[in-house]
Amino acid sequence: MAKEAAVWEVIKNAGYEPIENKSIIVSYAPANLSDAIVKFFGADHQYFVLQICRDELVLVPFGVFSMGLKKEVTLSIPFSEIEGMEIEEKGLNYYLTIRTKDDRLTLSIQQKELSSLRTSGFLGTTMLGGNWHSRNMDGTLKMLKEIPAGAAGLS
Repeated sequence: MAKEAAVWEVIKNAGYEPIENKSIIVSYAPANLSDAIVKFFGADHQYFVLQICRDELVLVPFGVFSMGLKKEVTLSIPFSEIEGMEIEEKGLNYYLTIRTKDDRLTLSIQQKELSSLRTSGFLGTTMLGGNWHSRNMDGTLKMLKEIPAGAAGLS
């Protein structure tokens, strides 16, 4: 369980400017049905916080075994390198596909309605019982859709 403020602290310490309430919990989308089955049963599943920052998207990992937030940014994608983004609903998740000149990254986002019963709810629950993943979902997806390809940054 990670407090959202702890996420922002990690990101600020890494030199980025996080936008408040624009963070959600994601994982890499399964490559195929076999991969989906393995991930469903909890084997080989890595979770991250996807944070929208002023000039980029960043991923902060959770520990695989401890499920605690790591104090590092594992990936930063500057808006200027994003050529396109799509969000589509698939089953109980959304898939966010980010395309750059050299790569394509697809992330799975657990829907907010069932997140209290799923990993995103566990990882995004605060001591007071609030679920920031669920609370941030609509605004974060909306802002992701509004990021134009090759954007210079958000205010």
